[in-house]
Parts: sequence; structure tokens; C-alpha cells
Amino acid sequence: MDAHAPDPALLAKAETLTEALPYLQRYAGATFVVKYGGHAMGDPEAAEDFAQDVVLLKAVGINPVVVHGGGPQIGRMLKTMGVESTFVDGLRVTDRQTANAAEMVLSGQINKEIVGWIGRAGGRAVGISGKDGGAVLVEKVKHPTADLGFVGEPVEIDRRLFDTIGKAGMIPVIAPIAVGPDGETYNVNADTMAGALAIALGAERLFLLTDVAGVLDKEKRLLTDLTPAEIALLEADGTISGGMIPKLRTCTDAVQGGVDAAVILDGRVPHAMLIEVFTRRGAGTLVRLG
Repeated sequence: MDAHAPDPALLAKAETLTEALPYLQRYAGATFVVKYGGHAMGDPEAAEDFAQDVVLLKAVGINPVVVHGGGPQIGRMLKTMGVESTFVDGLRVTDRQTANAAEMVLSGQINKEIVGWIGRAGGRAVGISGKDGGAVLVEKVKHPTADLGFVGEPVEIDRRLFDTIGKAGMIPVIAPIAVGPDGETYNVNADTMAGALAIALGAERLFLLTDVAGVLDKEKRLLTDLTPAEIALLEADGTISGGMIPKLRTCTDAVQGGVDAAVILDGRVPHAMLIEVFTRRGAGTLVRLG
């Protein structure tokens, strides 16, 4: 090899940066809301990758806002307490004891772990919940066939706390716990919380990190681009079902509420979010208005 020829590995890295340039320019100053959850959250290596990605977004002038879940961890806590979990349409029926356990796990444990990961990756994060500063007001979810207890849905968001944290150069990390008009604590589905925040903050992108590659057709091929109308057809013919339905409804609500695009990504894939944002290839299913 020519002694003066560039190292192929270095050349590939340079080409990657060149490819990313137009996306860096496009998204400078934009807000990205990222819902982080699933089994990847319990994998230290995946958690480290996620934290690095979020810190990189902040470093290049994007404002990431992280909303995290914690369903499996809440389930384990309830099991040790001898409390049986019941689900209706993917939502945990939540009495006052369950709500207290959820707050303990989400705000007290997981939230601070994510803040720590971001700190170790060189960023600065602030862990809060929707209760802090009265940032998120919810109302009780009314289910047609069951009383879900203390399960809330955001109805009012005061963005000032999130803006203050972002302007201070820090990354908000939000536990999906909020307060209702009755002063009670409510557990909120993390996807729902992320979607509501994306709309309230005027986000450019909403990312839902999951345990699947994205939305698959009946032949198990990845559908890379969808509109709300196409999603409705896929739901009607049974192509999408189960837990993917509420995720796609969140995406639909977000884009109809002013978010430019929502993306369902496989959180188990290293740096999937960076691949989606900064390359032409993409990495998941992108939902936007037609």
C-alpha cells in the first residue's frame, strides 16, 4: 500500500462525517424527544451506547429530551411486594399501592440511573418527573370496560421547566409520573408521555425506542415509511396488532399535532438513533403526514 495513501478506516470515518453534514445543519437547534425503554434499558452496553448518542446530539446543537419507561422493573418490584399485576389493553391497572411503587422505581431508581449514564458519557442531565414544577397535568384515563385506577393521560404541559433545563446546557430526563387535578399521583404510559411532550415542545422528531426492528408487513419485511392513512389500513387488515397499535397511534397523534416525523426504532441496535438521523439509510419506521 502507498505510504501516503489514507487509511481506509479513517477515510470511511471522514465520509461518514461528510454524509452527516447536511443533517447536522438541518437539525441544529431542533428538539428531539426520545422515549427510552424496553429490554435494552437493562443492558449496560446498550445503555452506554444510548447515553453516548444523546450526549452527541446535545454536542452538535440538537436539544434531546429523554422520557423513559420501566414496566419490567415495576413488575419485579410489585412481585417482591406480593402484588399481582393486571393489564388492560397494555396498561397496568394501578391502585394507590401500585402507583407508589411505580413512582419509587421510575423516579427514584431508573431516572437517576439514566442521569448517571449520561454523566459518564460526558453530558449533563437533570432527572425529573411530570410532577416537578407542575410540568405535566393529567386526567384519569377512562377505559370503556375497566377502571384502570391511577393511570393518567397528559392534558396540560407547562414547557418552561424543560426549556430552562435545555437552555442551561443540560438534558432533561423525565419519569412518566404526573399529578392529576385531584392532587393524586398518576402513572402515565411512557409512549403517551413522550408523544404529548413532543407536541408541547414543538419537537422536530419523536423517537420511540422499542424491542423490534420497526413496523413489519405480513411477510415480516420492514416498512420504512408510513402515513397516518396507511397506518389505519394496516390496523384494519390486521397487519399491525398488539403493542404496536398504541405506539403507532402515539406517532399519528404526534405528527398530526405538529411534530415533523415520528420514528419507531429498535433500541437493541447500537447507535440506531444516529443511523436514523445522520445517514440516508435510516434504521426504523418513519411516520409523517403524506
